[in-house]
Amino acid sequence: MDRDYARPLDVPALARGALMSTGHFSRSFRAAFGETPYSYLMTRRIERAKALLRRGDLTVTEVCFAVGCSSLGSFSSRFTELVGESPSAYRARSHEDGAPIPACFAMILTRPVRNGEAKPAAGS
Repeated sequence: MDRDYARPLDVPALARGALMSTGHFSRSFRAAFGETPYSYLMTRRIERAKALLRRGDLTVTEVCFAVGCSSLGSFSSRFTELVGESPSAYRARSHEDGAPIPACFAMILTRPVRNGEAKPAAGS
């Protein structure tokens, strides 16, 4: 899912690959990752969308489709839910403060946080 985030999610195919029933796969996935396969995929898509929006050379609609979402409305709603601001507002504001941070740390620090999750402490 991390590599193929832009492709449609096929839980039955993932379950077959793991030699599990769909229900067992979904329960096991949630136990391991703390969220459903769909939520996990959407978090990866929003992470990638944030990186594309920071570049500033794509429109919100282009970013939406580039990360595998098929509905601009659903993408915007989920982005706003996870990030706390709309994709347009995120794209429009300055991201210069993060420029000197290596990409691997930027990804950790800008990871969308779901309700109830703890964000990693700065410097840890």
